[in-house]
Amino acid sequence: MHHFQYNKGELFCEEVPVTRIAQEVGTPFYLYSYATLRQHFRAFDDAFGDVKHLTCFSMKSNSNLSILRLFHNEGGGVDIVSGGELFRALKAGMDPNRIVYSGVGKRAEDMEYALQSDILMFNAESFQEISLLNEIAGRVRKKAGLSIRVNPDIDPQTHPYISTGLRENKFGIDIGRALEDYTAAAGLSHVNILGVSCHIGSQLTKLSPFVDSLRKLKNLIGKLDEAGIHVQYLDLGGGLGITYDKEEPPHPKEYARAIKAELDTKDLTIILEPGRVIVGNAGILITKVLYTKVTEEKTFLVVDAAMNDLIRPSLYGSFHGIQPVRGVARGNIKADVVGPICESSDFLAKDRELAAFEPGELMAVMSAGAYAFSMSSNYNSRPRVAEVMVKGNGFDVIRARETYEDLVRGEEIPEFLTKTGR
Repeated sequence: MHHFQYNKGELFCEEVPVTRIAQEVGTPFYLYSYATLRQHFRAFDDAFGDVKHLTCFSMKSNSNLSILRLFHNEGGGVDIVSGGELFRALKAGMDPNRIVYSGVGKRAEDMEYALQSDILMFNAESFQEISLLNEIAGRVRKKAGLSIRVNPDIDPQTHPYISTGLRENKFGIDIGRALEDYTAAAGLSHVNILGVSCHIGSQLTKLSPFVDSLRKLKNLIGKLDEAGIHVQYLDLGGGLGITYDKEEPPHPKEYARAIKAELDTKDLTIILEPGRVIVGNAGILITKVLYTKVTEEKTFLVVDAAMNDLIRPSLYGSFHGIQPVRGVARGNIKADVVGPICESSDFLAKDRELAAFEPGELMAVMSAGAYAFSMSSNYNSRPRVAEVMVKGNGFDVIRARETYEDLVRGEEIPEFLTKTGR
């Protein structure tokens, strides 16, 4: 359930009309519902309430400080993949002991930053990385909590760009050689083996890939026990999908039931890394129609949001529902929704049956809470848009719209270019 609904033909977020926010903030902007975010987090976290677990929000899906703070207040942690995400998490007040550091290309300076911050655990993805982590931990006189991300060679049955659990993908250590690498890691002085980790992909709509992966992980944990390597954590990653169009992903309760049915030990703490399933349908993108353009081939609705604001349709061919903010009785048209960027790939929808929008009217792009603002850019020197959170009958701008000055912040023209003459 989410808290975007119509009242007398006008779209509201909780108790606030979207038109009111647009009038005060301008367009485009991202809009999040506090009640939906909290409800989704609790629905996922509570589903595992009867087992030892830690819900670490996958902050690559949405790294706004206010959203991170909300999940911290709910008892959650975060899964990070960069030093910048660690900085954001700590800035939001996140408990370092609820932070796990994933990612295939961790930099030495970011590892040191994480060690000095006393995070819970590193999910390492190669033995070279483990060796470097051991070296850095020794230098800073710390013991690095270690989990090895294993690649179980499971087809997640999702878009190939967001599949991460096949042997051909860059992620993790092949499960066939994981025991060898764990044994070698156990001989290092400055790492403390804490867990086993796995993440097979994003936007999964079936339970069977999760269950198949878990069975392989259980087999590995059994072999580790036999080798005298006892782990405390089983990090199952994230990846549970949401409904964008006609998908029918399992509810978190079904997911939890399937996972718990496979687990036969109470000694492990499960780490879960949900992202999209919590924030995806808790946010929308509001944009304004600038022009309608009719050619012999097509009708285009030109809006003030673009691929730099929401790249998923261009990058993945992803579907996002599009609704009018204020209902009109003009019937429907088939149209492409396109932005101002100078690329033919700049679209939010193609050949879509839509309300017959007119210039100046507001459009809501749905299911835009995940991998939306967090993947935005300044392409075409477009300032990144505002982010707004509604709680009840009020709202706050939780990220200000960038200015033109923000676009050139940090740039400097060297003196040799400012001299006159040739």
